Amino acid sequence: MTDYLPKEVLDGLAEARRRDRRKKARLRVHAGEDVFIVHRLWDSGFAVDAQDAPRLRGLVDIYDGARHLWQCLIVASTAENGEMVYEFKRNTVAEDRAPLDFVRDADAPIALLSRD
Repeated sequence: MTDYLPKEVLDGLAEARRRDRRKKARLRVHAGEDVFIVHRLWDSGFAVDAQDAPRLRGLVDIYDGARHLWQCLIVASTAENGEMVYEFKRNTVAEDRAPLDFVRDADAPIALLSRD
């Protein structure tokens, strides 16, 4: 048995792996109107397919499906193994409500009830 495969077969296998990653991926990067699928994510950055993504930089949003996870300031780092790698300069958790500027007591009333 040989360890050599023709270039066409290797290209077909690489394309099949890319399609499979796209189907399974839930994480997305939103840069303005553009949306890119995240292949890998770690504490200090993420990677997307090099064929799809330009050299992004600036403010982007990362979503898990429809849930907004982070708002990030990024810079393109390197291109390796068909992926474009980006590093976080700032990574802020997205909240679904405005932060309070005061401390709320644990036993504070939730609402006022009228006597009607």
